[in-house]
Amino acid sequence: MVRRLDAQLSRYRAASDIGRIIRCAATGPVPVEPELFALLLRARELSERSGGAFDITVGPLLHCWGLAGREGGRVPDPAELEHARAGTGMALLELDERRRTIRFARPGVSIDLGAIGKGYALAQAALTLRELGITSALLHGGTSSVTTIGAPPDAAAWRVAIEHPGAAAGPLALVPLVNRSLSVSAVWGKAFHAGDVRYGHVLAPRSGCPAQGAVLAAVACADATAADALSTALLVLGPAAADRLVAPDPDLAALVLGAGPAYRTWSRGITLRPRVPAGGNADVA
Repeated sequence: MVRRLDAQLSRYRAASDIGRIIRCAATGPVPVEPELFALLLRARELSERSGGAFDITVGPLLHCWGLAGREGGRVPDPAELEHARAGTGMALLELDERRRTIRFARPGVSIDLGAIGKGYALAQAALTLRELGITSALLHGGTSSVTTIGAPPDAAAWRVAIEHPGAAAGPLALVPLVNRSLSVSAVWGKAFHAGDVRYGHVLAPRSGCPAQGAVLAAVACADATAADALSTALLVLGPAAADRLVAPDPDLAALVLGAGPAYRTWSRGITLRPRVPAGGNADVA
């Protein structure tokens, strides 16, 4: 299932549904199969919920900054950045729910599901396992996304570690999960240096530039799809705006580690650990 979804959702596969949308949606409405169309609607809802901090139309910005595919990263000139920003924004996606089609409002628009696709794939995989009668499982989508079914046979909850950016500091937090998901977004996943400046790979849709307000954001909730998207949004928003996004939803637990030497931290529902030597005894690190 996960391979099927990757083949459908990857913007780097020419034969994928997303690849077809990117090629064709600027010239006219493109029919979309029901499950993918539902995911696009969900992406729009999560974008609105985050005030645009999460946005699947960042494709032009990723290319502009050299962060698409295996590119190593580069700082664009102002004119190039402004051109990419003009092709970014959820308002440029026309989703026709009656006909189940998508259309780009102008040429140059592109979409990237990298900040929601992994969580969605984990949610779908967990749904399949539940339908097969599985009552205890942890699904790990790399170092950034986890979803759980029930609890371990020998414990009350799965305990998942959130790593601190300072390796010697040990885990930042241990998050207990039972039928819940955790997503962690961080700037160092695919970063590059230009001069003395380090640029992360998560872009702020409004400014068009790499997120500067935080170095790590984590979200735990029942929905792996939402956790994936909202951890990206919190990384863009930073600690100062975290409460505005998280407060209306009692299901969300979240943690934001601010940028800078002081690592200002905001959290709700996730308990920070004391600074301890690296090691720990979490299920996933």
